[in-house]
Amino acid sequence: MSQLGKRYECTACKTVILCTTAGKSNPVCCEKEMEIQKPKKKPSSD
Repeated sequence: MSQLGKRYECTACKTVILCTTAGKSNPVCCEKEMEIQKPKKKPSSD
């Protein structure tokens, strides 16, 4: 199920999309389901 406001990334071509409407399945690109993009780590403020 796609989640509203989440970013999805294609593992094959690295296309990134932002989900603006929730749905019953994950978005598909390059004939594969896209995965939720993991958050980027921020540098420490030490």
